[in-house]
Amino acid sequence: MPYINRGSSSARPTFNGRPRPGGTRGRNFSRPQQGGRGSNRGKSSTIHPSKYINKSVEKAAEVAYEPQHTFADFAFGPELKFNIESKGYVNPSPIQDQAIEPILNGHDVIGLANTGTGKTAAFLLPIIERLRGVSVRPSVLIVSPTRELAQQIDAEFRAFSKGMNLYSTLVVGGMNIDRQIRDLRRRPHVIIGTPGRIIDLLDRRELHCGNMTTLVLDEADRMLDMGFLPPIRRIVAEMPKERQTLFFSATITPEIATITAQFLDKPVTVSVRTSETSDHVEQDVVEFTSQDHKYDLLIDMLRKDNYDKVLVFCGKKFSAQRLADKLNKTEIAAAAIHGNKSQSQRTRALDAFKSGKVSVLVATDVAARGLDIPNVSHVINFDTPQVYEDYIHRIGRTGRGGARGHAHTFVPKSF
Repeated sequence: MPYINRGSSSARPTFNGRPRPGGTRGRNFSRPQQGGRGSNRGKSSTIHPSKYINKSVEKAAEVAYEPQHTFADFAFGPELKFNIESKGYVNPSPIQDQAIEPILNGHDVIGLANTGTGKTAAFLLPIIERLRGVSVRPSVLIVSPTRELAQQIDAEFRAFSKGMNLYSTLVVGGMNIDRQIRDLRRRPHVIIGTPGRIIDLLDRRELHCGNMTTLVLDEADRMLDMGFLPPIRRIVAEMPKERQTLFFSATITPEIATITAQFLDKPVTVSVRTSETSDHVEQDVVEFTSQDHKYDLLIDMLRKDNYDKVLVFCGKKFSAQRLADKLNKTEIAAAAIHGNKSQSQRTRALDAFKSGKVSVLVATDVAARGLDIPNVSHVINFDTPQVYEDYIHRIGRTGRGGARGHAHTFVPKSF
């Protein structure tokens, strides 16, 4: 049975049969606290374990957001309204409520929102509406940091634009570029892709942005973290100066503020960010004494009834694959997603996890940002993240849309 602090002063949990205090008191967390990015990357031990603990999760104390609109209030055509209703959407989320109207009106928009808040629909719905009757193709370029996020955006676009004779093309690495070139030559309305593949297609002169009307930079902070600023600058330079630019990010830093000043024209800023870590995610640590003990604790946790859909993070590609293989041998259905997987393998693993064919997805940080996986019950950091921002991105996979989530981080026991 793993030691997980439940924060109760009346009934303290035990570890190996010995009573242990709740919270962080009584545990010798002597490592220095995380400072910043850059020089500390790769030094996971610099994150103080106390930062992985947040027991003050009181869902009942929440104040519900009251939207100023329903989806029926927006100036959408009947086909789009039908598709929205078909998905069961009635009231918009905060980012949707506040961003859709200025986007519909043609403004540049800076959208600041946590993950899992519905920002994809916030920019797709007004884009789809503005595409009605537009003859210029392609008209819209959407740039995302990862293949998986680009695929999700493409899937949502297809669902919202069903029956409207609007077409999209996905251009991402890890997939056949010749097929993507054929798709581009059919002149879709919307192109959705990752920076590297977009630059490749620009260099081949198969992608032409000169007549496009709209540029979307999604998860912009993550793209900067991944070193994509030079390709983004190149992409922006290929776009017309007269365009609509939509910039979505979970954070705002001085570097991002500088970029938005360069890329956007008199933008409307919509900020619905909440606290740094999700208010709906109960966070705690699990102490281990050895690698074998660590694995045994994980097995015990995954066999519990309430661990329905679990995302387990490892630090390295081979570690993720090895752990998934070991879990399957113990009859815990698991799949792995990491950089050594082909795009089709990654897609199959994600689909198996979303559909419930496997209950555990073992991932590296390639999956930590932007993936919309419904109903993740737990995030387990089997390996600690390199920097605290990565931790925030990881645990953002649970507790989405106001639901309650749980995050556990394995840390070595201090003696």
